[in-house]
Amino acid sequence: MNVAVQSASPVKSTGERVRVMIVDDAVLVRGLFTRWIEAERDLQVVASLRTGREAVDQLERANPDVVLLDIEMPELDGMAALPLLLEKRRDLVVIMASTLTRRNAEISLKALSMGAADYIPKPASNREVGAAASFRRELIEKVRTLGARSKRLRGFASPTARVASPPIVPLATPPKAIAPKAVAPAFIPASQQLPGAPVVLRPFPLAVPRVLVIGSSTGGPPALNKLLKGLGEVFDRAPVLITQHMPPTFTAVLAEHLTRISGRPAREAADGEEVNAGTIYIAPGGKHMKVVRRDGTAVIVIDDGPMVNFCKPAVDPLFASAAAVWGQWVLGLVLTGMGSDGTRGAQQIVAAGGGVLAQDEATSVVWGMPGQVAHAGLCSAVLPIDEIAPRIGRLFAGARA
Repeated sequence: MNVAVQSASPVKSTGERVRVMIVDDAVLVRGLFTRWIEAERDLQVVASLRTGREAVDQLERANPDVVLLDIEMPELDGMAALPLLLEKRRDLVVIMASTLTRRNAEISLKALSMGAADYIPKPASNREVGAAASFRRELIEKVRTLGARSKRLRGFASPTARVASPPIVPLATPPKAIAPKAVAPAFIPASQQLPGAPVVLRPFPLAVPRVLVIGSSTGGPPALNKLLKGLGEVFDRAPVLITQHMPPTFTAVLAEHLTRISGRPAREAADGEEVNAGTIYIAPGGKHMKVVRRDGTAVIVIDDGPMVNFCKPAVDPLFASAAAVWGQWVLGLVLTGMGSDGTRGAQQIVAAGGGVLAQDEATSVVWGMPGQVAHAGLCSAVLPIDEIAPRIGRLFAGARA
């Protein structure tokens, strides 16, 4: 076992690598994280510390882009350290790390509301941490993506400045309908997207939507909070189905939070239950949520099949099945998140005659999922998070813009 770095001694920077501070009281975890991160050519560990107090005291010296912050530590735990770190560096990316317990799920969601960028659920034991390849991949992906965004934003004068969204150009004439049998992968890999390339919008469908399906990932819980607060009468008209990339336990806690915020019942969906207006259905962590029609009634199907887009639950199965069940009456919404999950499903919604909206880059924590959908030309609107609920309300009331 390699010995973890014990202090924030200066590390020579290339100017391009994402700088990472690891804060965890477990020597084994610090050692593993250090080796994993240092194995990536675009990442570097600038400090590996045991307590939140050490992190706060050495923040300026280490100058990290990303802090991996454990929740349970001596002297100063992660929740106590979080506001102190953000007070010193408002643009700092903090990723909370915790084991999969209900208490830690609640704490992690609270940390997001306090300014943490994301969370990563650790396996139950240190031995499982080292053996979980999927956990290592997720950790590296989040550090890389969020860290790169942090480095870009730090080039702006204001610490709260955000990346400007690309120009949005409505289509002058309605595009030809996408033939459902001819749908092919439409997403444009990030490596092929030109910075600032315009996003071309589709006209809104003529049909008034009757069901809302939502996909979200990194930054999703705070975005869902803002969205559901403003949906109001939409709940009386339609069911709302949500796939948020989350592990088991976390989705149950998320459902409780969304119930309090929306004033409507939100719960993890159960296999075989009917889909009704006035209810918020959430894909249970670790399983996909789909819909099918049985005897003329739309019902939930909980699928324990393989990962889709490295995710489980994934957005694509929900979107594609909703398009098959409700066709032109589906409205899909893609919120902040990494990767491209939701793009193929959004294509199916458009092919069936439904509509798709996406959160804009400026208000997204990561403009991966919504950016892929937007650049694929599948959206009828790309909006800041505060403008999405009012627009959805108008659409469900029959407006076309």
